[in-house]
Amino acid sequence: MRLTLATWNINSVRLRIDLVARFLSEAAPDVLCLQETKCRDSEFPLTAFHKLGYPHVAINGQKGYHGVAVASKIPFQLIDRRSFCEKGDARHIAIALAPPGVGGKLIALHNFYVPAGGDEPDPAINPKFAHKLQFLDEMAAWTGSCKVAAGNSVMVGDFNIAPLETDVWNHKALLKVVSHTPVEVDKLNFLREAGPWVDAIRHFVAPEERLYTWWSYRARDWEKSDRGRRLDHIWVSESLKPCLEGARVLRDSRNWERPSDHVPVLADFRLLT
Repeated sequence: MRLTLATWNINSVRLRIDLVARFLSEAAPDVLCLQETKCRDSEFPLTAFHKLGYPHVAINGQKGYHGVAVASKIPFQLIDRRSFCEKGDARHIAIALAPPGVGGKLIALHNFYVPAGGDEPDPAINPKFAHKLQFLDEMAAWTGSCKVAAGNSVMVGDFNIAPLETDVWNHKALLKVVSHTPVEVDKLNFLREAGPWVDAIRHFVAPEERLYTWWSYRARDWEKSDRGRRLDHIWVSESLKPCLEGARVLRDSRNWERPSDHVPVLADFRLLT
């Protein structure tokens, strides 16, 4: 069985539901993970997803901020939500799938929206950056202690960190810019090793090749300046690594009308019998 999974920071699902509909119609992933949905659960456009052929939707939202969701063609066996840093923010949702081709075993999918961290990369004077670092520490501790990646598991989302030098438009210029500072990169790498997780995108795209998933709204011509960062990720457990068949970034969607500043990232799996 072939399974396609996508992740996308949509930056308001209600504002951009037409873009979501276009993406689902054209790319037709089996599962779509959204971040920064920016609405309460009761306000989520469920009907639109149902009409598009995604009857199974799990939501963790809050008014005006954050929010994550998963829409799927495949039924959920389990839905779970976890709070980090005792803030009550809607930044995580997990579901379990039982698609054909994995011998009856479940695939656990964790969808995260990691805090952006503000502008100043100093936790002593910037509470938002301190929150981000604490969030990453808690993610790593939870991943290791609960053996999250021990089975067939996937972790996706907007991690708000570009770890490699080629994940940003200018490594030296961004070393002191939140999302590419050494402390953030170290913590993200520690989290990945705690799985251990496999970076599905870089499994197919060489580390030497530049690759971005986010471009600022501030750029007059984002495509010409191409000052991007790879903030959106799909990680898989070692057990699913042999099932990876491909991965891609839908860069062209940044040119759609009223786009998100992030673009969808997709991974294809050939599930083994």
